[in-house]
Amino acid sequence: MRRAGLGEAAPQGSYVASGYNVYEEENEHLQEGLRAKVNALKHLSIDIGNEVKYQNKMLGEMDTDFDSTGGLLGATMGRLKLLSRGSQTKIYCYMLLFALFVFIVLYWVIKLR
Repeated sequence: MRRAGLGEAAPQGSYVASGYNVYEEENEHLQEGLRAKVNALKHLSIDIGNEVKYQNKMLGEMDTDFDSTGGLLGATMGRLKLLSRGSQTKIYCYMLLFALFVFIVLYWVIKLR
């Protein structure tokens, strides 16, 4: 009794070679898919690196801006402390003059309309 595909008419070498070719083609196909995925990951990681560099640069600039703003606010707070150490009548006088100035400007703006 003979089994299909194992008869004397089919040479043994060609059966093994054809199976090998199928596996080889499948491996090449999978290898191309893997190569495309690795290439996509490479480009993605390069883009992420560029974005990180850009964000780091922006953070450095923001740090510099915040430092300069902190210095300005510190100087302003120093002036306010100096002003508050003076007599309270000076502060009330300045506030009264400022309020009077604002009311005069508002009156003038409303009158000219």
